Amino acid sequence: MPNSATTASSNKYDIVIIGGGPAGTTAASLLAHKGWDVLLLEKDSHPRFHIGESLLPMTLPILDELGVLDKINAIGIPKYGAEFNSSTHSNSKETFYFSDAWDKSHPSALEVVRSKFDEILFRNTASFNVDARENCKVIAIDFPDSQSTELNFIDESGEHRLVSAKFLIDASGRETFLSKKLKLKQKSKKHNTAAIFGHFTNVERREGKDAGNISIYWFKHGWFWMIPLQNDLMSIGAVCYPEYLKKRHQSVEKFFHTTVDLVPEVRERMINAEAAGKIRATGNFTYNSSRMYGDKGENYLLLGDAYAFIDPVFSSGVQIAMSGGKLAADAVDTLLRDPSLNRKPLKDYEKKISKALKTFSWLIIRFNSPAMQKLFMAPGNQFRIKEALISLLAGDLYRNTPIGSRLLLFKFIYYLTFFGNFPKAWANYRRRKRNVPNIFQGGTTAQDRQESKEDITD
Repeated sequence: MPNSATTASSNKYDIVIIGGGPAGTTAASLLAHKGWDVLLLEKDSHPRFHIGESLLPMTLPILDELGVLDKINAIGIPKYGAEFNSSTHSNSKETFYFSDAWDKSHPSALEVVRSKFDEILFRNTASFNVDARENCKVIAIDFPDSQSTELNFIDESGEHRLVSAKFLIDASGRETFLSKKLKLKQKSKKHNTAAIFGHFTNVERREGKDAGNISIYWFKHGWFWMIPLQNDLMSIGAVCYPEYLKKRHQSVEKFFHTTVDLVPEVRERMINAEAAGKIRATGNFTYNSSRMYGDKGENYLLLGDAYAFIDPVFSSGVQIAMSGGKLAADAVDTLLRDPSLNRKPLKDYEKKISKALKTFSWLIIRFNSPAMQKLFMAPGNQFRIKEALISLLAGDLYRNTPIGSRLLLFKFIYYLTFFGNFPKAWANYRRRKRNVPNIFQGGTTAQDRQESKEDITD
């Protein structure tokens, strides 16, 4: 049972969590709320730069459960839908509104500056009595037996600390501390893209209710995103094919603006734009882990990006992290209260997360394909397929809803469309499968490469 007597100065806890991003803070808060003593270790300090600013509607109920929805509303702007643009279709713009999803009760989401968002979640853990510490770098983990974990870390003063716990959750993001230690990490070969991005002011916004919507622009080398934020700020980035990135022989900043010039609609909206910080780049670091939890009795669980990373910019990231954190809290709580269940709560958790990751991945991997563009730009709602697709875009993958059968039908239609336009579709498939180059040539430093990796760490 939970031991409420543990204090911040103790070296024994019920649960230790590595990583103070959305996944780690969600799990820590909810586990502490259930009565467990939780130590949360974050290697950096908040606020910190991060992309992934576009939240999904199904994230808001979790924020409400954590008691931070009002604070997040205060730093965000409402997003009622997602706008898709393509110059190769007669219908050049199509907006999907969340109010048209299968479940009409979650009609909006938020666009947020992630440094502020993540800090609110981290500071809020104190209201649940989580022992949350920043600037603490984990250096070693050991599992002396099936009932305990020992963890060594360096605290903010530079001192080495040793703590023990009944259970360990790794939410270290793309650092993937435990996955690397146990040699579980596997690079994915299915998603070969990279991104160039930055924040800008004085960018044209849509009018009225659509002012906070994310805009997507397909072009011949990939796609652009435009995410409106508070204080006249907008996040803008391009996700590109490998062979296009191989052409870069100039600075990241110049290459970004060269890419903008390829999309007249984006260029027009940025005619008066001014950079609000440096332009950044990230290569393809997509991966997964061969195991999600201790299969030989070790009490650990990989959470969020510490287990798998799908895409650096798609809006699913925070939703996967926070939904995973909520489900992980339930699974770990169940296991610790009844050890006789053995691995069953963790197996059930893995099944739910794997299903959601597989569904998101299928869409993300094919997002640039001509067949997918055609379906997005001319959507139909026969058999309520459009409603199911919007539900997917809203992040509604963890509840028992009827959308699964409609998404299967959508996949079937996609493959019919793919083979109906086979030459172009096959050429796109070959582009997607090619290796991603080192996009950090042209004078970018090792520090820039490391910062780029950290920018998208959960």
